[in-house]
Amino acid sequence: MARIKMEVPIVEMDGDEMTRILWKMIKEHLLEPFIELNTEYYDLGLMHRNETNDQVTIDSANAAKKYKVAVKCATITPNAARMTEYDLKEMWKSPNGTIRAILDGTVFRAPIVVKGIEPCVKNWKKPITIARHAYGDVYKNTEMKIPGAGKVELVYTAEDGTQIKELVHQYTGAGVAQGMYNLCGSIESFARSCFNYALDIKQDLWFATKDTISKKYDHTFKDIFQEIFDAEYKEKFDEAGIIYFYTLIDDAVARVMKSEGGCIWACKNYDGDVMSDMVSSAFGSLAMMTSVLVSPEGYYEYEAAHGTVQRHYYKHLKGEETSTNSVATIFAWTGALRKRGEMDGNVELAAFADKLEQAVIQTIEEGKMTKDLALITTMEHPTVLNSEDFIKEIAKKL
Repeated sequence: MARIKMEVPIVEMDGDEMTRILWKMIKEHLLEPFIELNTEYYDLGLMHRNETNDQVTIDSANAAKKYKVAVKCATITPNAARMTEYDLKEMWKSPNGTIRAILDGTVFRAPIVVKGIEPCVKNWKKPITIARHAYGDVYKNTEMKIPGAGKVELVYTAEDGTQIKELVHQYTGAGVAQGMYNLCGSIESFARSCFNYALDIKQDLWFATKDTISKKYDHTFKDIFQEIFDAEYKEKFDEAGIIYFYTLIDDAVARVMKSEGGCIWACKNYDGDVMSDMVSSAFGSLAMMTSVLVSPEGYYEYEAAHGTVQRHYYKHLKGEETSTNSVATIFAWTGALRKRGEMDGNVELAAFADKLEQAVIQTIEEGKMTKDLALITTMEHPTVLNSEDFIKEIAKKL
């Protein structure tokens, strides 16, 4: 069988632990037999990030700007335990945070819905898309440990040397402190991305922060959204028969539990991280959530919404069998390949992405699935497959 050609590469960002193992299996069984896979490869595994002082992460993001489409494997964001485990030079920041800061834009995350996997929230009938701001906040924070009594101040120095100071806290003993930031330009891009996406898919848009507590930081988000909506989008939303509203994040959590779904829920960076995991898990599995970073300049970076599946990786290293769900990682590849096909007018490549997604869904709906789905399916007597056999079953269907 002649393999589908790719003229322009996509940027391939390899990752860590069990998802790195799945990455290789997906390429071997589902992609390379059918496509002359053309990628510009970057190893974002933690050891290689450490060797390059994280320059590889920056290089991969700049490559995504060049080629406009990237696909990323899950990666480790190190903590103190990882510092020891990997003998790291320093506690490198989240690669996702670095890439998002360079590309800017908004992360849209939506559950992959299949028959037989019913949402935990009984009234959820339609997918809920989380729109996550992809710049700044805690992911680009500066933090310090406070050794003892003293004060921490927030200081802004203008170009002319004048300063504004705010006391953060007067310490009487040891503690911690953190500073974070955002940019009005990035918030404006986030707002427009959300409004445009809502118009594209004709769904109501919610936006939520904690402006009652954060009267300057979060309130700025709220104000920018409202100003842009009133000036540029209100009439378009009225014509499309959809609504935009703002509410507090705690109210949004309560509302979403009672809704039928079928909406876009826009969140700040951290809120979107947490709520996308909640939504995906409630729809079935953390491994059943798509994620795409869309920048205003037209860059697209596709990834799974979950982590590196550390527990399964340690089992794998011991030679034990795992049943790890690879669906979201497969859909990261299909999203990137479809977008590459659309951009290049490569109809065959875009059609292949559609067929691969159909093969994944049909395999599950025929009762062949990984253990996480078998534990929650309404199907009787599902066939539980290990990590590689599940991918091989998809390959047969494909």
